[in-house]
Amino acid sequence: MSALLELDGVSKTYEMESRIIPRLLGRRRPLLAVNNVSLTATRGEVLGLVGESGCGKSTLARIILRLDAPSDGRILFDGHDIAPMSRAALKPFRRRIQMVFQDANSSLNPRKSVARLIGEALAEIAVPEADRRERGAELLKLVGLDGAMLDRYPHELSGGQRQRMAIARALAMGPELLVADEPVSSLDVSLQAQILRLLMDLRSRLGLTMIFISHDLALVHHLCSSVAVMCAGSIVEQGETRRILHDPAHEYTRKLLGSVVRRRYSPIAPVS
Repeated sequence: MSALLELDGVSKTYEMESRIIPRLLGRRRPLLAVNNVSLTATRGEVLGLVGESGCGKSTLARIILRLDAPSDGRILFDGHDIAPMSRAALKPFRRRIQMVFQDANSSLNPRKSVARLIGEALAEIAVPEADRRERGAELLKLVGLDGAMLDRYPHELSGGQRQRMAIARALAMGPELLVADEPVSSLDVSLQAQILRLLMDLRSRLGLTMIFISHDLALVHHLCSSVAVMCAGSIVEQGETRRILHDPAHEYTRKLLGSVVRRRYSPIAPVS
């Protein structure tokens, strides 16, 4: 399979105000959040990105979507380097790369109805206004929700329903790459299994490539065909999931595995 996404030497440095030097002096210290990361997501695969909280996973996700610009390196999407692109040049690529956030509440405007939230995404791909409600109902059905929910607001939905709605909105753009950043960590275990089955079903039906970000190695073992392990902003180990998780080469990966509480998601079969 050909590569859909390639990161080549991607780094991100932030200038942080020092807690020691008074702010009035204007002194800042660099914080290297992502350090020389290179990885590849092939078409149709589920690539896991794992590591403890604060290791740089979410920062890397924002860079992939070009919500943040990298300080260095290349982001090759379908052969095009989107790292140096202007906002206008990025527009057609943004439609092809979408994200599902950890907390749907934080990514949904509570003052807008489901119909309006999905309709705004459909407007970006020039779906006529007269057709948006019908298309919105189709998207809700795709993620297991009733079309009648178009008239509801985020606070009127359960946690699982909000996450399904957020997935529907991401799919409205017709993406090829879906970045899922801890998409089930805020849900209880029964809802987690439902959302994970949905993501795997959508991946199969729509031919999506997915980057699944998690600190939960048990989930990654079930869902991902390959995995990259991130520590302090760097990728310390990557490869086929079974090999990495059953015979890790790096000490950090072994420590992660040692801290895993085994959980079973019997409805979800490991990716073959």
